[in-house]
Amino acid sequence: MHVAPPNQNPLFSFHVYLLRRRVSVCAKSRNLHGGNLETTREEYESITRTQLETLSTKIRFLTAMESELKDMNPNPPSSSKEDRPLLKSESDVSAAIEELDKKFAPFARKDLYGTMGLGPFPTAEKVKLAVAMVTLVPVRFVLAMSILVLYYLVCRVFTLFSSPYRGGEEEEEEEEGGGVVQEDYAHMEGWRRVVIVRCGRFLSRVLLFVFGFYWIPESCPDRDSAADSSPKTSSSEIAENGETDKEEPERPGVIVSNHVSYLDILYHMSASFPSFVAKRSVGKLPLVGLISKCLGCVYVQREAKSPDFKGVSGTVNERVREAHRNKSAPTIMLFSEGTTTNGDYLLQFKTGAFLAGTPVLPVILKYPYERFSVAWDTISGARHIIFLLCQFVNHLEVIRLPVYYPSQEEKDDPKLYASNVRRLMATEGNLILSDLGLGDKRIYHATLNGLFCKS
Repeated sequence: MHVAPPNQNPLFSFHVYLLRRRVSVCAKSRNLHGGNLETTREEYESITRTQLETLSTKIRFLTAMESELKDMNPNPPSSSKEDRPLLKSESDVSAAIEELDKKFAPFARKDLYGTMGLGPFPTAEKVKLAVAMVTLVPVRFVLAMSILVLYYLVCRVFTLFSSPYRGGEEEEEEEEGGGVVQEDYAHMEGWRRVVIVRCGRFLSRVLLFVFGFYWIPESCPDRDSAADSSPKTSSSEIAENGETDKEEPERPGVIVSNHVSYLDILYHMSASFPSFVAKRSVGKLPLVGLISKCLGCVYVQREAKSPDFKGVSGTVNERVREAHRNKSAPTIMLFSEGTTTNGDYLLQFKTGAFLAGTPVLPVILKYPYERFSVAWDTISGARHIIFLLCQFVNHLEVIRLPVYYPSQEEKDDPKLYASNVRRLMATEGNLILSDLGLGDKRIYHATLNGLFCKS
């Protein structure tokens, strides 16, 4: 039988229509199987009475809400999008983005390319990008890949007859089932390790040069409290196997740096060739996987934690203590913020670098810009690389602070230790302190994606 939708409130009528169609189909099915149509109709009456009452309540609520919204905005602007309320005008989207940028200021882009690198470009900028795309980008891309392959071959040749170091973690890692055992070649000694380190530092600097960082000024401001406590040690002095010219210095076990871009890693490789904390999947990547093992990266996988798994903090803590007491052990480098910013802010520090209570070496990276900011904040990876290669000159300034020696109170309280180092770095680097973190950044990204999808 055919059931026509009644001429009532459209939303209410539509729900009633669907109910009647569903019962109608059910009745036909029961007739085909010898069932009783009257039973179906009785069921229909009992079911629909309750559901229609519920629908009536919902409609009254929606009508009341609509009335309140009209009272709040009695004169809504007339536009062609009035019948499409989910779509927002450009002015509404711009206003929403401005509010978001204020709330999530550490991750907001302020360069010529706008939020997420999707801002409207001036005609002159479009011409520059077009020219660079056919001149600079191909040359730089080929050179960068050549350098990567060359260093991979160096690492492959000089680790050919060496067994990777496994820091007592093999059984735990295999239980995790991640597919990559905690292993590295950074503990390898002798002339082969020297070749790997020196080639890595040199080629990292060459790669930065290819990307437009032709000169990198470094400054080392003095700090009276550090000068009075004990001798200072710079990251360049601990570059190769952590060796220094001092007899028995309180050598740092970890380098702590603010995090602005993936380019930070290239700079630190060129300066001191330290170990990093990386995702476990990095160890399985072609080319980069072997290089990360030569760096001595600590592989982590947050998703998988067995009851016996020590976690990131435990592994890092061991490496920091080892680097502090053994000058031949690789120094570890940590981005204590846990994510990247736009370079003007310093987020809350995680305590992993400070749990061991050993001295730390603070390093501040700043990327001045005129057109494109190399900060990896809200922009996609592909778009970031293209704009980076299109910019002829990029700038990086480094502020290398003296080694920070903790007091006994700071050794006993890692949070206090982290907070004091953070405040020192913010003061020396002219950075703004922020309480935001990775979770806030993800919320910011998700909201921006939603706004750009609706606009």
